[in-house]
Amino acid sequence: MTTIANNTVTNTAASSATATGSSATSASEQSDRFLKLLVAQMQNQDPLNPLDNAQVTSQMAQISTVNGLEKVNTTIGGLGSQFTQLQAMQGAALVGHDVAIEGNALRETAGKGDGGYELSSKADKVKIEISTADGTVVKTINETSLDAGRHTFNWDVPSSLQGTGLTYKVTATAGDKTVQSMTLQHERISAVSTFGNQLAVELGNGNRIAYDAIWAFL
Repeated sequence: MTTIANNTVTNTAASSATATGSSATSASEQSDRFLKLLVAQMQNQDPLNPLDNAQVTSQMAQISTVNGLEKVNTTIGGLGSQFTQLQAMQGAALVGHDVAIEGNALRETAGKGDGGYELSSKADKVKIEISTADGTVVKTINETSLDAGRHTFNWDVPSSLQGTGLTYKVTATAGDKTVQSMTLQHERISAVSTFGNQLAVELGNGNRIAYDAIWAFL
């Protein structure tokens, strides 16, 4: 009589049960392989050294767990895709809204320039320097006594500077100490789309950013 050693099937089954990350073998194929080996082992077992029932039960439980996890992962993947589509449908209501995102480009609308910034703490003085593409400062706006948080500013852009790609820099101080600040450029949402499993918004300047890159709605 041909005898198949118990530890051979044990190691094979354990390997099949733990190889969930293998792209070459699916959980279903692992289960079929295990059952075939188990049947072969039962048919050829040594009467003086029979299979351990507890061991077989444990192996079958492992295979069942692997199959269950594979189904759960498939289900979760499907739900994630549906959730992204639902977000995109709801996000359509954002089209036409103005948002603040991290950046320092001065937005121009009909000769009016606007932008924003965030202060980490209260500032006595805030200086906003608006510059051309070559770094030349063309306007300085001074503001005083501002609380921590988000702030905005406006400027009538001269016709000679309109459409030239102006940027701005913010410097804030409290006494003789520098206050941390972050520039927040203003943009308008022109469309909503998805990439991968993430919701994205398309801006009036032609850029597309992830939804979570929006700092604030204006």
